[in-house]
Amino acid sequence: MKWITREKPKIDRIACPWLIKKFVDKDAEFIYVSKEQVFDKAKQLDAIPYDIPGAEYSHYGDECTFDFIVKKHKLYDPALHQLATIIRGADTDRFDLAPQAAGLWAISAGLSYNHKDDHEMLGIGMKVYDALYSWAKFVQQEKHTWNPVL
Repeated sequence: MKWITREKPKIDRIACPWLIKKFVDKDAEFIYVSKEQVFDKAKQLDAIPYDIPGAEYSHYGDECTFDFIVKKHKLYDPALHQLATIIRGADTDRFDLAPQAAGLWAISAGLSYNHKDDHEMLGIGMKVYDALYSWAKFVQQEKHTWNPVL
């Protein structure tokens, strides 16, 4: 399936493709266009619009599009639910929701500044979300124990 959203992706517009590819549709294609073109191009290309007001796959109340996908596709993995909180915090400027939210925003903003090509940004972002998921799923109890001062 094809998925389409606004250009110049950050948090949700990178996290959602990661979630879709990993847990919903491994063959998904992602298209970025100007916000004015999203719905017209969606019709032309038979693509699902996401993370834009007016789309089914969008923000609802305090939750972001990542939350919607987790619920709609009945994804029960606790690590995904933890990621949803982190992503929601970063995407909605609610850094109080998770200590990782501010760092995720900083990484996303920096990547966006450094990489102007949306698909290049998506490729790099996919690796960031792979790492964040691995942390949540497998190693979040691990602590940094080396102290060079001692």
